[in-house]
Amino acid sequence: MSGILNVATRALMANQTILQTTGNNIANVNTPGYSRQNAVLQTVEGQFTGGGYIGKGVDVTTIKRNYSEFLTRQSALAGATASGDTARSDKLKQLEALFPGGTNGLGAAVNDMLNAFADVASAPTDLTARTVALTRVDEAASRMRSASTTLDDLQLAVKQELEQKVSAVNSLATSIAAVNDQIARAQGTGQAPNDLLDRRDQLVRELNQYIQTTSIPATDGTVGIFIGGSQALVLGTNVAPLSIVADDFGDPLKSKLAITRNGQTTTLDENMLGGGELTGLLKFQNTDLTEGRNLLGRLTLAISTSMNAQHALGLDLNGNVGSDLFTATDLNTSGNILKPSTQAASTTLTLGIADVTQFAASDYEITFTGAATGSITRKSDGVVTAFTAVPITIDGLTISATGAANAGDRFLIKPFSTAASNIRSEFSTPRSLAVASPIAGKMGSTNTGSLQLTNLTAKTNTPTPPQPTPVTISFTGANSYTRSDIAGTFTFTSGQAIASADWSVVLQGVPKAGDTFTVVGIKDTANNNGIDFKLNAGNASSMMGLRDTAMFDGAALTDGYASMIAQIGIRSQSANYAAEVSGTIAANLETDRTGVSGVNLDEEASKLLQYQQAYQASAKVIQIAQGIFDTLIQTMSR
Repeated sequence: MSGILNVATRALMANQTILQTTGNNIANVNTPGYSRQNAVLQTVEGQFTGGGYIGKGVDVTTIKRNYSEFLTRQSALAGATASGDTARSDKLKQLEALFPGGTNGLGAAVNDMLNAFADVASAPTDLTARTVALTRVDEAASRMRSASTTLDDLQLAVKQELEQKVSAVNSLATSIAAVNDQIARAQGTGQAPNDLLDRRDQLVRELNQYIQTTSIPATDGTVGIFIGGSQALVLGTNVAPLSIVADDFGDPLKSKLAITRNGQTTTLDENMLGGGELTGLLKFQNTDLTEGRNLLGRLTLAISTSMNAQHALGLDLNGNVGSDLFTATDLNTSGNILKPSTQAASTTLTLGIADVTQFAASDYEITFTGAATGSITRKSDGVVTAFTAVPITIDGLTISATGAANAGDRFLIKPFSTAASNIRSEFSTPRSLAVASPIAGKMGSTNTGSLQLTNLTAKTNTPTPPQPTPVTISFTGANSYTRSDIAGTFTFTSGQAIASADWSVVLQGVPKAGDTFTVVGIKDTANNNGIDFKLNAGNASSMMGLRDTAMFDGAALTDGYASMIAQIGIRSQSANYAAEVSGTIAANLETDRTGVSGVNLDEEASKLLQYQQAYQASAKVIQIAQGIFDTLIQTMSR
């Protein structure tokens, strides 16, 4: 009798455990990281008799969780990649929104500013037209400065977000270490602590949303969490905290991730971090935001420098040389030329402008191999240029040095990062707008050919006195001429410039022998043929002519802003596409993982019915065994 009762009791307890496990699965259907659990049954070894082995029932050997280490790892890695791509894409969309097109954009302000000089050219003494031009200059400067301020705000927001996410990583790492300790203690029971393992796996998945990790199990049941290739974030129950630090040059606009273990801080290579929101934000800050700032700075510096230079070639209504329209940018501020804090002082670098049309929107790293030799790396594309002497000219910039450098000295040059921060219009007096050209030209009164003046441009603005010596171009035929300032006979080509150190003139048509053209200083009253310099607007025309100057990677000045937002837009589009692809891959892998580990309510409901019947059948066996036992007792009592 005891045999059948024991078999039934064992079956009843086993089915009760299965029903409890199934109920636990249903209860945790929406619990993040929960893995479906199954009771593993094993028959109890039968008892040998003369008639063979008689079964003794069933036991629950363990509660097993449905878990795929491969799918869990792949899902976590794909999630890290997707998180990093999404974080970068979201920030690039914010960056793109800072530079709108249309009438509210910086490009429209620049075009309006240059177009305003057309009215001044038509009426050079009209103070209203001059006032409008200066207003447009001030508005363009204001929009450049405003764009720089919005970049600073985005920079600050990214920095704060990086600090918050580092704090979240350290908190998760501490939690993983604590669960490691609990799992190691539970190892002595001989059974897997399923809920603790699920909790640790979920913590690792959450950690991978911030930074990509590699998990390596240890013999005591703990796992080591590694980042950046080989840096241990968690070893057993010990945590090495992360922090945000400045880069090697102490650049306040860039950050790096560092890890501290046993009191020693190690800076992590950004290229080794893999995925995660931290990596995406660091890449945005150190690469995308830097390029956006450099694009704006290049636009600002090129426009302000070229307009200041052209304005300085004109005369105002009082006959004075034009002063700066915009605040002159100081390229040699402390934030523009950086060196590692550990580098001994040996040489001092200074920046200058050689050609604004050659600017590249980039920072530069200079590494010296000798006193005046080394290489320059353009950070935007990694192009390395060697130099064997100083000063160095690269991409329209001139880099000079005071003192001999030591081999191994490094410098970071940031010519454009702060160019738009303090840009302003320099004055607001309409009479001071220098729109008159200091050079005038006059055709000979006895000319008989079809010669016409197309363009006369000043290269210098020599103050009065003295005036430039008049230069007469005398034609000896349709294709030749002589000059009063240079001996010899020269070939004339219609539409081709004739130049000196002070001016450049373009004549078109077919001259005849004896025709002349004379270039004079506009304030040279003895030779200018009575021209009133106040009515001259040659420099206003030259200011307008800047619109078509090939300045930004071959694009015209007026297309510079469009080129700038196109480059940012391309980055944003590419990042968005990457985020969509990696997000799809991560979602598919998570679906595969939950297909193995997730709870299916329909399946669990069918199990409830199945094991409920088994439980009832086991109870029925006990009931029958009880009836047999009662009958036996009654029979024996007679």
